[in-house]
Amino acid sequence: MTEEHDQHPVNGLDDVVHQRVRLGILTVAHEARRVEFGFLRTALGLTAGNLSQHLTVLEKAGLVAVEKGYEGRRARTWLSLTPAGDRALRDEVTQLKRLIHLIEQGGPAPEGQGSS
Repeated sequence: MTEEHDQHPVNGLDDVVHQRVRLGILTVAHEARRVEFGFLRTALGLTAGNLSQHLTVLEKAGLVAVEKGYEGRRARTWLSLTPAGDRALRDEVTQLKRLIHLIEQGGPAPEGQGSS
């Protein structure tokens, strides 16, 4: 591999974040700041078991915080992004912007393109 190839935007994508469902979870959590499990399940069209599996991956990676409690008599689960989760989401978006630029312009994006 050449150094130029190592700099390709696709190499900067994070497999934990980039997976479609997990990217959706992080995005909704970013928008809402704190999101309830049932809302997230419905918004992303997932089963409870599937969502739970993805949350476990994100929680183990330190990207989301899961909080269990009660609303009235009903058990509830909420999640929110951790600072690391916010950084990971922003980094993923930056790499995706670089990749889009590469495709649209037919060449590599300048370093720092798309960063906040």
